[in-house]
Amino acid sequence: MSTPDTASAVVGDDPVTDRDGGEPALDVLDVLVVDDDATVAEVVAAYLARAGYRVRRAADGPAAVAAAAERLPDLMVLDLMLPGFDGYEVHQRVRALGEVPVIMLTARGEEGDRILGLQVGADDYVTKPFSPRELVLRAGSVLRRARGHGRGRGGAEPPQTPEILALGRLEVDLTAHQARLGGEPLALTGREFDLLAFLMANPGQAFSRAELMQQVWGWSFGDQSTVTVHVRRLREKIEPDPAAPSLIVTVWGVGYRLEAPEDLDA
Repeated sequence: MSTPDTASAVVGDDPVTDRDGGEPALDVLDVLVVDDDATVAEVVAAYLARAGYRVRRAADGPAAVAAAAERLPDLMVLDLMLPGFDGYEVHQRVRALGEVPVIMLTARGEEGDRILGLQVGADDYVTKPFSPRELVLRAGSVLRRARGHGRGRGGAEPPQTPEILALGRLEVDLTAHQARLGGEPLALTGREFDLLAFLMANPGQAFSRAELMQQVWGWSFGDQSTVTVHVRRLREKIEPDPAAPSLIVTVWGVGYRLEAPEDLDA
């Protein structure tokens, strides 16, 4: 997911928010998302919630530790650069409370940061920009590994995310991050892959360019012509006739739609 820089912000009026409030159901896994970028936190939380997790959010180091102390999460998605104190210290303080699997989330891409994150005990490390769908898959993988090693509160299984989307001759393998048309691999960029996967998960639904920017890549603002460019490039790779698209069609006055399954079988 790629997001423009935004000002650090507290999520809502309270630095910690719970999607539903109250006590969590025992069979629902609890994820604490810690990021001072409200846009990133909102998108990550939305994708995790859609995948079946209960999500809480914290916007700074002290709020994250307080949230973990109140209720130890099954997983923490933790940004490295935070107000109050950084993600490394949050991780150390939360680890003193219990064995919580952690996915480090940061804008930094230097190898030293990745190594340090893993050395301090992070289970995975994701560098911005990243795909929200990939993060959901990684969350499930981390939770399954933690469960296999007896970590976390146990009891609930990670929600099962469909790993392969298939419509007609199109197929997207989310785990392998590979797309195929008629059995032949497609050479897609990361953003093209995310766009195709999103449309295939929502066939027959029309989305505006603004909706695609937000829901596919997590951009709350920006040049919407970027979507047009990615749609055009994707059409060139999957359409029988890109000049007269029949798969990703333009909905005039709205945006774009991937034709429903029955229209993709031909």
